[in-house]
Amino acid sequence: MLELLAEKLDCSLTYLVNGVTAEQMQEIELALGYARLAMENGEVAEARTRYAELLADDSLAGLPQLRQDAEYGLALATEACGDLEQAIALLDRLHENDTGTMSSERHIAVAVALSRCHRERGDLSQAVRVPERILGEAVRPAWTDGLMRLGSQLLIAYVGRGDLLRARQFSAELLDAAEMLGSPLSRTLAHWGAAIVAVESGLAEEAVTHVERAMAIQSEHGDPRRLARLRGDYAQVMLTVRPMEAEAWRDVLVKVETELSESSANPMDKMRCAMNLARAELLLARPDRAAEHVRTVCDLLDGMPKALQTEARLLFGEALAELGMREPAFREILIGVEFLAQAPATRNTAHLWLTAARVLERIEERDRSVDAYKQALACVGL
Repeated sequence: MLELLAEKLDCSLTYLVNGVTAEQMQEIELALGYARLAMENGEVAEARTRYAELLADDSLAGLPQLRQDAEYGLALATEACGDLEQAIALLDRLHENDTGTMSSERHIAVAVALSRCHRERGDLSQAVRVPERILGEAVRPAWTDGLMRLGSQLLIAYVGRGDLLRARQFSAELLDAAEMLGSPLSRTLAHWGAAIVAVESGLAEEAVTHVERAMAIQSEHGDPRRLARLRGDYAQVMLTVRPMEAEAWRDVLVKVETELSESSANPMDKMRCAMNLARAELLLARPDRAAEHVRTVCDLLDGMPKALQTEARLLFGEALAELGMREPAFREILIGVEFLAQAPATRNTAHLWLTAARVLERIEERDRSVDAYKQALACVGL
């Protein structure tokens, strides 16, 4: 019937159904493809612009699925650019407006991104609440790779807010679910989450076991981009639990830095790698090299999440203090402390206050150092 009507009206079937011509539909799909390609190539600002231009075109009004794809893509690109508040607003709107038309896979993907953005922003209550709405239902849906992603975000949020008992219980549940599913992704996520819980619980050898298992699975089955990011996180964990092997982990991070520079990694992945390299150089008593790495990061901090800015400033201050540059170190620490004063009380905030306290103590700012130690204790309820 639609084909007959289109013939009588002398228009295309696409125009009759969607309000756009076949040529317009081809242009929209091509524009979406270019936006996705920009995102995959790590050109996150370009991807954000392309998605925004698509959504400004009224042609998408009658194409709910393509509009949803563009809105979701815009949210991820906005997150990758470091604008977490706007990313959260976009994801919230997408979830509220498209609940009836959204597939279960997309619904879970939006929840994963929302939880991640809230956690990066420091709102751990929301980071927990979002996945618990799905995973905490009276009848939990059967585990899938998508739900394992969501479970991993929930686990990290538990750790972030200091609920280690719940985190260990939930980690065991994720490990069981991963063995049942048997997919490489689910097993990698479960072992990686277990490693994070073990690190925060002070169980160094258990952390090494899980992180090496995750690396082995990812190396055999994972895509190169994810492997590079995981290898960088692996080196960060190992710097924490085996600092005496810093030279080896520094070499790993140098390779990761090269891989990220040649891949589609987003700017935040590259910045975190540079900061981990700085930490390795500090452990190796090479503060000049550490300062070089973190100075590059500090030049790119505008618009990045406040937590990342704070971490970079404190790390830069630490490197400068080790170089004996008291005044520049003090300035960087003060910038970091200013950010910390506005941050929520979380375990990560406590770690950052502790870093600030130690650097202030080193540069003989004893009163400020004592205040920073008190803030660190307050963040963990002491």
